[in-house]
Amino acid sequence: MTDESAGVEEASGVDEPSGLDEPADLSEPAELTEAALEALLFVAERPLARREIATLAGVDRATVDARLGDLEVSLMGRGIRLVLSNDRVELVTAPETGALIARYVGADAVRLSPASLETLAIVAYRQPVTKGAIERIRGVDSDYTIRSLLHRRLVVELGRSEAPGRPYLYGTAFEFLERFGLTSLEELPLLDVDVAGRLAQEDVATEPGTDAGADSGPVDGAIATGDTTSAGSTADVS
Repeated sequence: MTDESAGVEEASGVDEPSGLDEPADLSEPAELTEAALEALLFVAERPLARREIATLAGVDRATVDARLGDLEVSLMGRGIRLVLSNDRVELVTAPETGALIARYVGADAVRLSPASLETLAIVAYRQPVTKGAIERIRGVDSDYTIRSLLHRRLVVELGRSEAPGRPYLYGTAFEFLERFGLTSLEELPLLDVDVAGRLAQEDVATEPGTDAGADSGPVDGAIATGDTTSAGSTADVS
């Protein structure tokens, strides 16, 4: 190496801006703003757990809860809603925009039978609940109805009971909240005292062969309509 070339290399080393090619340090905790949280939930392809958001943003759980509260307030009256189900959160379209969104995506109205509505109401208010408890309340075999609700993702399996045989426990998930325009289970309408008492007793005395699903009754009255077209749908950027 000549002295001239060495001088050129030394000069270039001094003049070259430092740090331009270094990747940004993504490990540094960053403040979670309301706008950043909204953007994250908007691009997410699935509901996100609060703990997951905290890990991604490098903040604590209390900060996530505070920003979620701020975002929920900010979205009131707009076309997007924040849905919270246990530890998970998701952005969905507002219920009042459902008809327009359905026309755009070409979605047909989803109609539920009286038996499906009754079963869904029992699951919504009693969850987690077993198939046996549902059948004792309804007084009729509910295997087909539950499988239909599972297929539509209005009901999900939450795990297994510790009871003998370890039957499945059923509950509702985001799809239920979206279809009925709810942001959380706390928005479920209050039950009549008689209906609440009926749901609280698993061992309801019913005559053999009585088809409780044939009578819409007061239980499915809590979820008043089987037409879920007007409810919200998941916000999607694809």
